[in-house]
Amino acid sequence: MQVASLMQKRVRTCRVEDRLDRAAREMWEGDVGVVPVIDRDERLVGMLTDRDICMAAYTQGRSLAEIPVATAMAKNLVTCQADDLVADAEWRMQQNQIRRLPVVDARGRIVGILSINDLARRADAERTKSTRAVRTEEVAVTLAAISQPHGSVVEPVKTVAPPPPPARSSPPAARSSKPGKGGGRSKSAGA
Repeated sequence: MQVASLMQKRVRTCRVEDRLDRAAREMWEGDVGVVPVIDRDERLVGMLTDRDICMAAYTQGRSLAEIPVATAMAKNLVTCQADDLVADAEWRMQQNQIRRLPVVDARGRIVGILSINDLARRADAERTKSTRAVRTEEVAVTLAAISQPHGSVVEPVKTVAPPPPPARSSPPAARSSKPGKGGGRSKSAGA
């Protein structure tokens, strides 16, 4: 299954030159906990979480209207593309301890976001099916990897083996757990 089939396509963004009050308003109005930060060419340059906003306000002791987005956003990005396999995207989430993965096109423009919530909802919807694109056990493994304390050594996560198939059906296709394209780790994107 490709990322495009699960990702959220309507994405609220903010610009790198914006202030944190505008980013917070986008999050509030969109009922989201993260906004991708884009430049004048609409390319992804950062990710900003609600936690980033809170920590910037706390540590800088200024109002959100005074703090530039650029000072609070995560700049080391981990991304994927819409045609990547969901298994590869899950692997990136695990290895980089992030809950939300921005989906970009070949030019680096944001086209969607894939979150652990998207994976969980799909896994839940497919629970009773014999062949599942997203397995509940794999989502649990991904969530456990994401939830490790930062700075701790994260052991490579092994994909949970599927249960034996019913007597009269063929086993589900194997899913890859090898890495795909990606960037550096973004601490704040996992918050």
